[in-house]
Amino acid sequence: MTSRSCPCGLPEPYESCCGRYHRGAAAAPTAEALMRSRYCAFVRGQAEYLLRTWHPRTRPARLDLDPTMRWTGLEVVETTGGSAFHTTGTVTFRASYRGGVLHERSRFERVDGAWVYVDGDFLS
Repeated sequence: MTSRSCPCGLPEPYESCCGRYHRGAAAAPTAEALMRSRYCAFVRGQAEYLLRTWHPRTRPARLDLDPTMRWTGLEVVETTGGSAFHTTGTVTFRASYRGGVLHERSRFERVDGAWVYVDGDFLS
């Protein structure tokens, strides 16, 4: 990842990658794209975007992000479903942070045509 590439791990610059989703200029077309944009939102401290892309059924009333948390990388391990042809999908990933790794299988659904995060299971 270059210093200009998006924090989500793709080689595009932030503005043309996850930035367009964060600005509301486009909606993530797949569950994986949404998961990557949500990781990027954690990196950039964008709680509003995280709440906006959370399923209404499972979304917390508020989200307090730890400003000392330093995310250092994302590895997508596996995706199932989650394309333009699906209504549900999962993305298994490892998100590294200073001092550890978060390994999760996240579930996504479409709500009014847009992908949203439902919940996830922590993996070892």
